[in-house]
Amino acid sequence: MLIVIPARFASTRFPGKPLALLGGKPLVQWSWEAAMRAADLGEVVVATEDSRIADAVRGFGGTAVMSSADARNGTERCAEVAALRPEARLVVNLQGDSPLVRRSDIAALVAAWRETGAPMLTPCIACDAATEARLLADAAAGRVGGTTVVADRAGNALYFSKRVLPHGGRPKLHIGLYAYAPEALAAYAGWGPGPLEMAEGLEQLRFLENGAPIRLVEVPAPATGFWEVNNPEDVALVESALGA
Repeated sequence: MLIVIPARFASTRFPGKPLALLGGKPLVQWSWEAAMRAADLGEVVVATEDSRIADAVRGFGGTAVMSSADARNGTERCAEVAALRPEARLVVNLQGDSPLVRRSDIAALVAAWRETGAPMLTPCIACDAATEARLLADAAAGRVGGTTVVADRAGNALYFSKRVLPHGGRPKLHIGLYAYAPEALAAYAGWGPGPLEMAEGLEQLRFLENGAPIRLVEVPAPATGFWEVNNPEDVALVESALGA
């Protein structure tokens, strides 16, 4: 297995986000440390188009792989790295702004892949009242908060959105973590973005737009809550959850 952390400097909402400091350490280091808790499951590399991020990764002891500046999202970066590591039977994408991902989240995806053979899997958690309120507050303020997901009865994703999707009960919060079979990544790289992906700014919708199923794996919510660093305003929230 190969664990790839895509880390892009040129973020529209938060330029230089991977190098933003949380508790004195760059965000990409926190995400790398999260991935390294599962290093017994596979090699961990950071994929970036920017030498500043690569230098920072090597400085704290990580492995950096330079990806193309033309890669439009993290999944395309993962596809580039996977092509260089043909021995990997499963590629895990731990997004560089998701330092609160736990080893158990990664292990749950691997276990579900071994059980089902699904070509693409991603986790979600059931929101508690506080997380739902935060999502709704972000939406009301016009901020991009977390991503929500709805599923069919077989446990496959129907749709993802940066809005709070209609739901029966509490919404499901998507976690920025994916597992792919190499052939799924290769197919993804060849499709090109579709209108839903472009409208939502969510790379995983390219799979759904091309009829490729995404298996959802529900995992327990962390006691400290779960949030990603989507905006500068999220730094303090994630720092608190990290205990930084």
